[in-house]
Amino acid sequence: MRCYSCPNLCGVNRDENLGVCGVNNQLKIAKYYLHPFEEPVISFNKGSGTVFFTGCSLRCVFCQNYELSRNARGKIITPENLAEIFKTLEDIGADNINLVTPTHFTNEIIKAFEIYRPNVPVVYNTHGYETIENLKLIDKYVDIYLPDIKFFSPNVSKRYTGKSDYFEIASKAVKFMFESKKTVIDNGKMLSGVIVRHLILPLNKNDSIEILKWFKNNAVKGEYLSLMAQYTPFGDINAYPELKRKITKKEYDSVLNELFNLDIKNVFVQERESASEKFIPVWDF
Repeated sequence: MRCYSCPNLCGVNRDENLGVCGVNNQLKIAKYYLHPFEEPVISFNKGSGTVFFTGCSLRCVFCQNYELSRNARGKIITPENLAEIFKTLEDIGADNINLVTPTHFTNEIIKAFEIYRPNVPVVYNTHGYETIENLKLIDKYVDIYLPDIKFFSPNVSKRYTGKSDYFEIASKAVKFMFESKKTVIDNGKMLSGVIVRHLILPLNKNDSIEILKWFKNNAVKGEYLSLMAQYTPFGDINAYPELKRKITKKEYDSVLNELFNLDIKNVFVQERESASEKFIPVWDF
């Protein structure tokens, strides 16, 4: 079967070859564990039961999980194995099951859910470059959407991903998520809802400000924004001199001031000190 799961629409038969995502149809993961560094309503008390999938359909040049997104490492598993991982994470106290970069494995992940449906919320943790058709397939298994909106400008997204249509596609995907999930938080733990992440990049504060304006105008049902300042030089950035440094205080303050001016209420804000490689997991496989 030819693959059209992501907006690349590469049409590759992934039973025989690798897609644009860099992987075939065999599930491949690099780590699963209780992750303590998500937003407080996601990590909550014991941690988010996070599964890191190998491969990526967006492939940002600065990806902090570069070894995974470029299929450099990982372990091949079956849907049956993945269902067992869900159970294991629950047994050790996971507050949710968090699927990181799952887009290109949607069909295999659904097979795992048909074997075992977790008794804790399921988080779909995505770069935002999604087709509505793919989201409709996975939606009934998902309680919380955790998408990025990375770029606003077509020129910026083309520079860092080769895709000028990123915002056009991601904004539609996130609107679908807004319509699908109602925000439910119980004693500080998110049970249902949407948290939109945005990472501030060096020399791109104007892009960040436009995304804040978009969020203000479109998040009208209590959805959350997570404004991230953790950018750390990583990945294949030799040809991108502006990415070889962390964001400055001036860039950070400019975006933060716009956040306050827009009076966005439901928001998590990272400190600039969060920009460190110590938050990048040590991969197990």
